[in-house]
Amino acid sequence: MRPAPFPIVKDLVLVGGGHSHVIALKRIGMRPIPGVRVTVIARDIDTPYSGMLPGLIAGHYTFDQIHIDLGPLAQFAGARFYHDDAIGLDLTNSVVHCQNRPPVHYDVLSIDIGVTPAFRAVGAKDHAVPVKPIGTLAARLERLRARVRREYRPLKIGVVGAGAAGVELTLAIQFALCKDESSLENQTEARVEHEFHLFSAAETVLPTHNRRTQRVFLRILRERGVHVHLRCRVVQVKPDGLVAEDKTYYPVDEIVWATEARAQQWPGVSGLEVDELGFICVDDTLQSRSHQGVFAAGDIAAVVNHPREKAGVFAVRQGAPLEANLRRSLKGQPLKPFMPQRKFLSLVSTGDQYAVASRGRWSIEGGWVWRWKDWIDQRFIKRFRDLPPMNEAADRPSSQLAAVASPDVVRELSAVAMRCGGCGSKVGATILNQVLKRLQPIDRADVVLGLDALDDASIERVPAGLVAVRTVDAFRSIVDDPYTFGRIAANHCLGDVYAMGADPITALALATIPLGPECKMEQLLEELLSGAVDVLNAADTALVGGHTKEGLETELGLALTGVGQPDHLLRKGGMKPGDHLLVTKPIGTGTLFAAHMRMKARGCWIDAAVEMMLQSSREAGNVLRANGATACTDVTGFGLLGHLLEMTRASQVDACLRFEAIPLLDGAAETVAGGYLSSLQPQNARLRSAIANIAAVRSQTIYSVLFDPQTAGGLLASVPADSVTVCLNRLHAAGYLRASDIGTVEPLSDRAAPIHIEV
Repeated sequence: MRPAPFPIVKDLVLVGGGHSHVIALKRIGMRPIPGVRVTVIARDIDTPYSGMLPGLIAGHYTFDQIHIDLGPLAQFAGARFYHDDAIGLDLTNSVVHCQNRPPVHYDVLSIDIGVTPAFRAVGAKDHAVPVKPIGTLAARLERLRARVRREYRPLKIGVVGAGAAGVELTLAIQFALCKDESSLENQTEARVEHEFHLFSAAETVLPTHNRRTQRVFLRILRERGVHVHLRCRVVQVKPDGLVAEDKTYYPVDEIVWATEARAQQWPGVSGLEVDELGFICVDDTLQSRSHQGVFAAGDIAAVVNHPREKAGVFAVRQGAPLEANLRRSLKGQPLKPFMPQRKFLSLVSTGDQYAVASRGRWSIEGGWVWRWKDWIDQRFIKRFRDLPPMNEAADRPSSQLAAVASPDVVRELSAVAMRCGGCGSKVGATILNQVLKRLQPIDRADVVLGLDALDDASIERVPAGLVAVRTVDAFRSIVDDPYTFGRIAANHCLGDVYAMGADPITALALATIPLGPECKMEQLLEELLSGAVDVLNAADTALVGGHTKEGLETELGLALTGVGQPDHLLRKGGMKPGDHLLVTKPIGTGTLFAAHMRMKARGCWIDAAVEMMLQSSREAGNVLRANGATACTDVTGFGLLGHLLEMTRASQVDACLRFEAIPLLDGAAETVAGGYLSSLQPQNARLRSAIANIAAVRSQTIYSVLFDPQTAGGLLASVPADSVTVCLNRLHAAGYLRASDIGTVEPLSDRAAPIHIEV
């Protein structure tokens, strides 16, 4: 990723991707804060705009139309995006604990994590579908629609909760099912009429709205045939029905839970002041009443002096004042209070393209109201989809750092700027020693001297009858999360050993980290090496030493030693005519991350690519070796065609690839077609002369993917024809679900270009 234009002196961490945070991120991207590193921790990459959920259910919008992609937005804001769940805080040491990664340090923290369902009835958690998270609801309703098409019988659907969410969802589901019936209706069969029940513990529907709006919706629900049960509190949910407080039993086939929500427990358990429902108590500045430097916004926040209902409009309005106060807090400036409005415009849809507007005591309805609502909603989403192009960081005076840095940090950074580099830019012993104390690399019996020794080099034994296999690789960070990058880098480097059919035993690390205050450098180095050590430990490989230096950006390399039996090692040479070519992972990381740097890749594409890069090739190597692989290599910087060309030359054979059989990562075809290519692509593309039918291949839209450089790519191997089916089945069973048979090995011909590609 791009090196930071300033040393990092403070960390702003945003937990959650709610409405307030997406607005804050956009504003930070428009006006970055020198010296501040922003990190976003979120469970979901695509964050939904709640006001458009009924439209999604009714079929007026697609999934993409109602979601904000946090990946490009974080890129625009210059923020690191950690796809993970926050599970707790250490308020004393200022760290956020996450589900699947090391703790994240902060100087200023903001929380916007929304709410979770309040399942107050017995059995509701087991048998009802909550409105949130939206992904779960949408998937369950899609299964309901499939069930309706399959069974073609009337179903009873119950919605518990008659606020705006419950009413809108009831009418949206009804509209969607009726639309399905209209499109599938058979002239010889009677139309299926589904039965809808809406349960309200209050005396009416939409209890927080004015009476006119309540009357309008009671009329609409009656006209649509919805059975409305008022003053009917549900106390028990069974697999096939609901039980009310008065013991009345209502049989239903599907149950949607849309009652009031509650807060997640971890903010209160961590020690933040919360109210009786677990919402974080904040003052008028949106700062926690119990802890300075901790903010909360959106539904998770309870503004003590201005209590309001949980509505998206308040979260949206809090975005700008939240960002302004986060900026002030980082600079040590006084915070400014924010007072939310008492009355707000509410636009409630009726399933079809019709809606009701209410504010205060007035209410109005019509198709034009829905079009108005659609215009407002689409305009909001557009703010985060049409992001301006990123500008390269301009030189700015380092004096700007004084706004967020303490005098001690400024003096420290001044000393950093004067470092001569004569010591090899080596990181100081204090930082390194502190990090090494907390790392937990495994011990191996064949390591005589390792990381715990003070000597200048490691010593290890090579067991009798085996040979040593050594390799080294290093590259700059392609993701913003140093822990994830450490894991990716270790997987990438280990791929060379697995491709040889050897077992890694030790590793030396070469790490580069940007200049900054010692505390920030220490945190970064620990996360980076922790990621690498986690992967090395899983590979039964001991980290025995290395070298750490200062630089402009984060880099990591590993020098690995492995061992193997001389007769069982795999090499690039060895392919035989008739063998089939298998690849264990899809390709496309180069083009995806080229697009990512330009904010043109969807967050879910990058997330899937990272998951692929985090998959070890260890078991793939074992499967290939057990099934008689004759040659093997890992697909990395030279791209699929470059590495295959090496194998054909070493084996003195030709090869035929089936273009349509090559597995691609999600989004790679789109980014290649869009012209987003890695900076290494032009060098790799010089190998196009190795393609015998280059004229036919070049006309393919995704031709360039053949030269796409890979990071932590899969293995490319030749396997005897009679082993292909078994080998692929075993690769799929081992988790390499996209492993594919992409071609065959042919006898050496007299043509100059050894590779033919079927298109």
